[in-house]
Amino acid sequence: MIEPPYSASPTRYDSAQMERCGRSGILLSKISLGFWHNFGATSPIYKSRAIMRTAFDNGITSFDLANNYGPPYGSAEETFGKIFKSDFKPYRDEMFISTKAGYDMWPGPYGNWGSRKYLMASLDQSLKRMGLDYVDVFYSHRFDPETPMDETLTALVDIVRQGKALYAGISRWPRQAEEYAYAFLENHGCHCLLFQDRLNIFDRESVSSGKLQASIDAGVGFIAFSPLAQGLLTNRYLNGIPQDSRATNSKFLNTDQITPELIARIQKLSELACKRGQTLAQMAVSWVLAHQGVTSAIVGSSSPEQLLDTVKSAENISFTQEELDIIDQI
Repeated sequence: MIEPPYSASPTRYDSAQMERCGRSGILLSKISLGFWHNFGATSPIYKSRAIMRTAFDNGITSFDLANNYGPPYGSAEETFGKIFKSDFKPYRDEMFISTKAGYDMWPGPYGNWGSRKYLMASLDQSLKRMGLDYVDVFYSHRFDPETPMDETLTALVDIVRQGKALYAGISRWPRQAEEYAYAFLENHGCHCLLFQDRLNIFDRESVSSGKLQASIDAGVGFIAFSPLAQGLLTNRYLNGIPQDSRATNSKFLNTDQITPELIARIQKLSELACKRGQTLAQMAVSWVLAHQGVTSAIVGSSSPEQLLDTVKSAENISFTQEELDIIDQI
């Protein structure tokens, strides 16, 4: 049986939650769909397609990729490209698509970090994998302590001037380098659109270090990744460690981190979420979005149902001071 062509929901913007991206003309959906997990070659493409359709049909316009998302590296962009070609090509101008380069991608000295050669070569490869003429924002994925900042930032400026990206962004840069980047890009007529960094209830370094405030002061949008702390801030670990959980299968989270003390904290947070009429995952994302200056939260998803649950987070981002105090204490 041949599946009919995809037609986006006509009501996709009726209840879409949008936020101004710093000092720019861009509105981003408060929830962005991340491709770090569940879109590589090891994931069935029909599941990836269902998740992307659900996202777009429910007002998510922001799609976050990187050159090395998979596994294997590059395969998330390839999956995106196949689904874009079959389903989303007519909607390109309604989509905000980003990709990045900065982590290891291919062997040798030119497939990692922040050199001009790597960034430009990587973006060309990413555009081919995704079947795009341009991305909406291209990020330097991480700060390179060895490459002169001016080289990395000039590459971003030139990429925008060449039309291969409409905007430039930086991700995971330390505070002083972040502020330098904002000034450099501004002075070269290429305002930094987005700063991407980790932010969740358990990891607040982007706030305590002043990086979030620096983006606010510079009129730069802030887009948070890992709002669920690699799945810790969900109901997955309320009763221990499931055999099929990320903690048992990922190099970014391991079972040693899931201590009885941590599980007790997760259970207390879940109890508070229940009192708010939310799931733990919803409250965790709402907490991130409640921060002044946060434009969007990047969420992963393993199913359309999980994504629909997360989308509801943007509907309730108000917290009483008592609730915030309880979260801080936990």
